[in-house]
Amino acid sequence: MQQDRYLQPHQARERAPTTYEDLLGDAIERAFADGVQDLAALVERLNDSGLASPGGQPWTEDNYRQAMAKLAA
Repeated sequence: MQQDRYLQPHQARERAPTTYEDLLGDAIERAFADGVQDLAALVERLNDSGLASPGGQPWTEDNYRQAMAKLAA
């Protein structure tokens, strides 16, 4: 039997996602499913969702980029 040579994204995790990360991922997925394709519209949808940025402030393009960079590290 040949094994799959590709790493599944969840296999690269060092820990389970937090509840906040799950909620953020769900909000982003809903926005993409609704056809959102640019950062300005995504930030607007996140703000409309009621899920604040990690610092508790409304989302901006800048703090979204910062949050994604921190989550990717």
